[in-house]
Amino acid sequence: MKKYLAAIICGFGAGVLQIVPFVKNFSCCMILPLAAFFSLLLDQRATRNFEKIPMKKALLFGLFTGLFAASFGSVLEILITFITKHNDVIASFTDLQRIVQNLPLSEDIKKEVLNIFQSVREDILKNGFSILYTFSVIVNNFIVNSIFGSVGGLIGARIINSKLHHQSNGQ
Repeated sequence: MKKYLAAIICGFGAGVLQIVPFVKNFSCCMILPLAAFFSLLLDQRATRNFEKIPMKKALLFGLFTGLFAASFGSVLEILITFITKHNDVIASFTDLQRIVQNLPLSEDIKKEVLNIFQSVREDILKNGFSILYTFSVIVNNFIVNSIFGSVGGLIGARIINSKLHHQSNGQ
C-alpha cells in the first residue's frame, strides 16, 4: 500500500473536488487526469527516483488514482446526500422531466423512466438514501474515474518523460 501512497493522496483530493459544486463539472476531463499526473510527480519526489517512468507504472498509478478518487468521491457524495436529503437529482428534477419528455421514445418508456426518477427523488427526500441512486453513483464513478485516471497517468508520464529527455539532452 505504501507503494501507491501518492495515488491515495491525489485520489482523495480528486474525490473531494468531485463533490464540490461547479468544480465537479470538470472532474472527469481535468481533475482526474491532473490528479494522476500529480500522483506520478509526488511518487518521483517521495522515492527520489527521477528516471524515465515506464508506461505500465503510469497506467497503474492513473488507475489507482481513479479508483481511490471514485471510492472517496462516492462515499462523500452518498454521505452528503444522506445528511442533507438533497442532491443534483432533486435540484434538477424538472429539467430531467423535460428532457425525458423530449426523447424520441414511446410514451410507456418515458412514463417508466419518469417513475424511476420520481422513486429515487422520493426516497432521497424521505430517507436521504436511494439504493438505485447509490448504485448509479458508485458504478459511474468507478468506470469514469478509472478510465480518465488511466489516461491521465499515461499522458502525465509522457509529459514527465519528455521533460526528462529534454533535460538530459541539455535543452
